[in-house]
Amino acid sequence: MVKAKKSTNIADNRLTLTVQPRTIFGKKLKRLRRDGNIPANIFGPDFKSQAVSVSFKDFIKVYKTAKETGVVYLKINSNELPILIKNVQRHPVTDHILHADFRKIDLKQKILTDVPIKVVGRSEAVVQKAGVLLTLTESLAVEALPINIPHYIEVDISQLKEINQEIKVSDLPKSDKYQVKDVLDKIVVSVVEHKEEEILPQTAPATAPEVITAKPGEEAVPEESKPAEPTAKTPEVKPSSAKTKEDKPESAKKPEQPKKS
Repeated sequence: MVKAKKSTNIADNRLTLTVQPRTIFGKKLKRLRRDGNIPANIFGPDFKSQAVSVSFKDFIKVYKTAKETGVVYLKINSNELPILIKNVQRHPVTDHILHADFRKIDLKQKILTDVPIKVVGRSEAVVQKAGVLLTLTESLAVEALPINIPHYIEVDISQLKEINQEIKVSDLPKSDKYQVKDVLDKIVVSVVEHKEEEILPQTAPATAPEVITAKPGEEAVPEESKPAEPTAKTPEVKPSSAKTKEDKPESAKKPEQPKKS
C-alpha cells in the first residue's frame, strides 16, 4: 500500500496578524499598553490611514520572523491586507514596544524598502594583521516584489585580506529577484589600521592646602586661607612741630648787645 504524500499548502506558511480598530489616542494609550496591546497605524498608497491596536504577544511572535522585510497578512474585521511592519518604536529605557506602523502593499508591484546587511566570513586582514573592521552602513535600499524582499543581504568579508581594503555596493553579488538601489561607490565595510591611543604624560597633582585641626567648637580652616596673625607695630615717630634753635633762621635770632666798657 502506497502512502499518499502530505501536500504542502503555501498558505500554511503565511504570517497572519489580527488587529482591532482603535478609537483611543493621546494619554489614554498608556492604559491600552497596560492591558497588553500595542497601538498601531495602517497606511499605504490609495489607502486611508487607519488606527488599530494589536495584542503584544501576537505581534512579538510574528515580528520575530517577519522583521521589517517579511510579508504579513493583516486581518481586520472581514478584510485581509498584505503589509510590511515598519517604524517599530521602543521605550528608550525599558526597550518595550510602544508603537508600530503597518505599510499596506500590492503583491504584484515592486516596492522600495530598506534591508539590513549581515556580515559573514572571516577577514585575513582582521584576524592575522590586527586590522579593525568598520561597518559603514547598516542597511541598503532594495527594490523588489514584496515576496522577493530578502530578510538581509550577506556581505562576505573573507575577501578582505589587506589593510585599507573595502567592500562597496558594486562588489556585492547580483540577484535576479531584487536590485540594490544605493549608489555603486557606497562603501559597506572596510578594514583600517589599528592605532594605539596616545598617552599624554601625567602632570603632578596640585598640592592640597594644609588643613589645621580645629579646636572643639571651632571650624577647621586651610592654612592658606587662615588670616595672618597681627604683628606688633613699631610706633610711628612723628616729626616734632617745634623747631630747635639750630633750625631757626639767622634772621630770627636776637642781635648781640654790645658790651659796656
